[in-house]
Amino acid sequence: MARVGTALRELRGAQKSAKGVSLYSRFVNRPAGRYLAAGSYALGLTPNGVTLVSAAFSFAAVAAVALVAPSWGLGIAVWAALAVGFAFDSADGQLARLRGGGSAAGEWLDHVVDAAKLTALHACVLIAFYRFPEAYGTGARGWLLVPLGFQFAAVVTFFGGLLTEKLKPRPAPGSAAAAPSTLRAVALLPVDYGVFCLVFLLLGGGRLFAWAYAALGAVAALFLVAFLTKWFRELSAVRR
Repeated sequence: MARVGTALRELRGAQKSAKGVSLYSRFVNRPAGRYLAAGSYALGLTPNGVTLVSAAFSFAAVAAVALVAPSWGLGIAVWAALAVGFAFDSADGQLARLRGGGSAAGEWLDHVVDAAKLTALHACVLIAFYRFPEAYGTGARGWLLVPLGFQFAAVVTFFGGLLTEKLKPRPAPGSAAAAPSTLRAVALLPVDYGVFCLVFLLLGGGRLFAWAYAALGAVAALFLVAFLTKWFRELSAVRR
């Protein structure tokens, strides 16, 4: 326990900037990840090992969505597994910083797992809509386009944001970081992965889940347009 306490104290002073982060990630997921990182440190796990634990929880939930008929119990289990997987996704980076820094291979593994998880989750919703049309009210074939559209918006947003961060110039050493905006943190809630996971609590509602999922997909598409416009303007000012 002493080792966990020491790790927690060190992690509190080694958090990433909250700029551009939603309230859920800032006040729920990162703190949960901090405790998981401290526990993983005490157990001797590596950051890559924690990434694989995150993947195990996430892909178990993803498979359940596609293979199991919807119910309220399934919804709770899927949400819990996705939320735990997301917390471990935060923990791997925190554990890397606690151990003195991560590696290029570790960052690569983390992003590959994130991309695979995001792609598979929407693909499995599509499979669920196809396998259980009566439960979800998705007998009309047009419903199968909803997960495809949501997947497109999510993947392009993920890749576009990642590439933008790589192409933007790094802040000058010693420069003060801008204070995080509370308004922006609230505005980003609809496209936060942790908030998205909450929709799976509605799996037992069948049609209710389908419509809530479709609404989030429409919001994701709108945010994609806004993000792409913002990122293109920011990078247009960068000279290479």
